[in-house]
Amino acid sequence: MRRLIGLYDYLVLYLGLVWLGLLCLGWTLFAVLLYPLLPLQRGRALGRWMIMAVFRVYLASLSVSRRCHFDLSALDALRDEGPLIIAPNHPSLLDAVMVISRLPNVACVMKSSLMDNVFLGAGSRLARYIGSEPLRQMVQSAVKDIQGGSHLLLFPEGTRTTHDPVNPLRGSIGLIAHLAQIPVQTVLIETDTRYLGKGWPLFCKPVMPIRYRLRLGRRFEPPSNTQRFMVELQDYFANELVHGSAFYAPGTLRASDANPQPDLTTESP
Repeated sequence: MRRLIGLYDYLVLYLGLVWLGLLCLGWTLFAVLLYPLLPLQRGRALGRWMIMAVFRVYLASLSVSRRCHFDLSALDALRDEGPLIIAPNHPSLLDAVMVISRLPNVACVMKSSLMDNVFLGAGSRLARYIGSEPLRQMVQSAVKDIQGGSHLLLFPEGTRTTHDPVNPLRGSIGLIAHLAQIPVQTVLIETDTRYLGKGWPLFCKPVMPIRYRLRLGRRFEPPSNTQRFMVELQDYFANELVHGSAFYAPGTLRASDANPQPDLTTESP
């Protein structure tokens, strides 16, 4: 029975990745055709809505397996709000997928190299997502987009968490909030696994089931002093993302995930 469960877990994760790839590739084919045809506003709205839909279908598919659990309902309160910078902690590659799956009008600041990715590039360009480099252009594009009424998804750590409870934050989020005069809404991602964290191999299966819960944290007003704001934001995340609070949901941390190793139950002789 244990071997069968282990095999099922592998199928859930690997077929899920194939399914996500097919969803993204399918939308890419349409996005390539639509990008030169649609006006900017219409293309941006359609592109963002479709990425939300694709990610929502993917997460729903994983949830049906009952091996992955996602509680993302807290984000629904932001759907009809005005412009915000959405600032989550960043424990895994799934973080952007989870946030975007609930919000139909969010611009994502993403690695510039991904803008040319065969699976994500065309859709990201249609949605007018923002490349992270060069920095000055990223800041200018982010300010312009968010002042137009959008939400902006920006991970303050800049990369996935490598130092618990949170990496040193990058000052670009404070600068954008100051220039745009837009509040910063923190989002706390709780999980009981290190799956797809920094350094986790893509095809390394974690102990399952795995769970994610997103909750809204403190909302910071637009800063007048960006240095003071960054210190305050760093302290806030560091105090919230502690063992037994946010980074690990109480009672769910498994010793096997504290120092992640591949689950080899189906590979034993």
